[in-house]
Amino acid sequence: MAACLGCGSRALYCTACRPPPMSDIKPAPTVIDTESSNEIPIPVDDVESPTSKPEYASETLYIQNLNEKIRIDVLKASLRGLFKSYGEVLDVVAHNNLRMRGQAFVSFESADVAKKALKEVKGFPLYSKPMQISFAKTRSDAVVRRLDAEHYEEHKQRRLQHKKTTRYTNPLKQKFRAKRLATETDGPAVAAPRRPAVQMPDEYLPPNKILFLQNLPESVSKDQLMALFSQYPNLHEVRLIANKKDIAFVEYMDEGSATVAKDALHNYKLDGENKIKITFARK
Repeated sequence: MAACLGCGSRALYCTACRPPPMSDIKPAPTVIDTESSNEIPIPVDDVESPTSKPEYASETLYIQNLNEKIRIDVLKASLRGLFKSYGEVLDVVAHNNLRMRGQAFVSFESADVAKKALKEVKGFPLYSKPMQISFAKTRSDAVVRRLDAEHYEEHKQRRLQHKKTTRYTNPLKQKFRAKRLATETDGPAVAAPRRPAVQMPDEYLPPNKILFLQNLPESVSKDQLMALFSQYPNLHEVRLIANKKDIAFVEYMDEGSATVAKDALHNYKLDGENKIKITFARK
């Protein structure tokens, strides 16, 4: 019998040297040699992604896509309550101006806490809008005050100087400034004359349950009108106008009853001479 190919014992393969089944053998990953077009096997541990970069993390989270209809004080309190379970929240910054609307900054005492909060809260629907969360590019005042108090004033002055420098490079402010300069140069724009509102004639008003009576005799009484309009069912009320005795309102329980009374009594001569005019009341 031939000796073991692995250790030389009297077996083709001893137990220690028996190769694994072919199904358990996985081919090594390959990379392409671009010059010779030959595939060169390289161990997995040796392969590095050319695009892999260390993840930047800071103590402050930048949050976008917040609900703009929520009051700023309520929004800040909600964010603080949501994130305080991950660690001490040093500060929550949010404003309702045009540039910062729908955005906020939440600062923690360490980048590790912020990283965990970002991972677990990202996409959470706060007030029905999923939050978009990333790390802030710079440290907040609250973080510097806590972790680097010696350089806080220097940090603050640098931030204010940057804000002053970029004040007019903001696209929204540039647009506003250009509009203001154009107004100062050309003078205020002349508003186009407003077209007079055209009122719909009483005869074409949509049906409703209140009738408007005009051209009434000045001597007419509420009892007379009640007697006249109660001939038709569902009468609810008759209202006279104290300082205008030639008009009145008659209200029925429903639109259909008012329509029947209007059609029957329009142009009725209450005093035997003048016709009363009945239309639907304006709403």
